[in-house]
Amino acid sequence: MTTVEGTVHVDGRRARGEQSRRAVLAEAINLASVEGLEGLSIGRLATAVGASKSGVGALFGTKEALQVATVGAAREIFVERILMPAGDEPKGLRRLCAIVRLWLDYSRSRVFVGGCFFQATGVEFDSQPGPVRDALADALRDWDSYLAHAVQTAMDLGELPGLDDAAQLAFEIDAVFNEANNRSLLLDSNEPYGRALKAIEARLASVGADPAALAGLKLA
Repeated sequence: MTTVEGTVHVDGRRARGEQSRRAVLAEAINLASVEGLEGLSIGRLATAVGASKSGVGALFGTKEALQVATVGAAREIFVERILMPAGDEPKGLRRLCAIVRLWLDYSRSRVFVGGCFFQATGVEFDSQPGPVRDALADALRDWDSYLAHAVQTAMDLGELPGLDDAAQLAFEIDAVFNEANNRSLLLDSNEPYGRALKAIEARLASVGADPAALAGLKLA
């Protein structure tokens, strides 16, 4: 009986710790999307969440561990907001169009205060070897692979008959995403998202996409 009670006590404490960790990471993501991962320290985060430095430090240990955990948490949100709902669409061009729409909505709606988290933080570590750069690079590789696979599937189904290089088109689409995100932030305008949508729609049409399928390329 004592063992059971002890287990319940420990599990409850662990659950509260995990809840605190998630809440702190939510703030860390938003801070990093605006100020960058380099500016994200145990002390800075403690001030932002109104907690003690020792309390936040106990959750992560080091600044680097905090940064890596923040990348992981942002990645989970990215998956939840884009990849999971896109997966509900039929494979092929309809799913690809859903990915485009969801990504632009994700950036435009400021899921992260500073726009796309990975755009905001990636440039900081592109030439700095280490665990943080590795975490960001892993996220980018997975995203590139996912987007290219979506394009390849549409090709395999005969929905993009004029295309012979899925990775190239995926690269072009992602470049348009990034430009829309950056211009929207700098100019404080949603207009870049509409232009990005038109650019991607025109590119898909140029490789034979059915206009009826492209009707799904609309922002909410």
